[in-house]
Amino acid sequence: MLAKDFLTVAVFIIVGIAFVVITLIASWFFRPHRPNGHKLDTYECGERPVGPAWLQFRVGYYIYALVFLVFDVEAVFLFPWAAGLLGFSKNRALAVLGLVDMVIFVAVLVVGLVWAYEKGVLEWK
Repeated sequence: MLAKDFLTVAVFIIVGIAFVVITLIASWFFRPHRPNGHKLDTYECGERPVGPAWLQFRVGYYIYALVFLVFDVEAVFLFPWAAGLLGFSKNRALAVLGLVDMVIFVAVLVVGLVWAYEKGVLEWK
């Protein structure tokens, strides 16, 4: 029984690796290959570069992205936690422990959000 389970996993891994290798070989074999000077330029889209390539962007864009990421990760953790908490309903001690852990997790995130708001990081200028 155990060897059969590992055989199924091994077959999936082999088929997955074979699919990737065959696809890469086929795309290399069938692709058009006509290099020229214009294609090898930095900007292949046809636009001439204007100014230096290194520009400074406002840090606000990255802060918003990080705040979004933090709360997106929070949502990813909250959904399985809520589903698991329903499974712990027979054992009240585990359910209370799960609730306390999640309250601490959300509290840490709220403290971070309040800190960022008070620092003025979330103000768009």
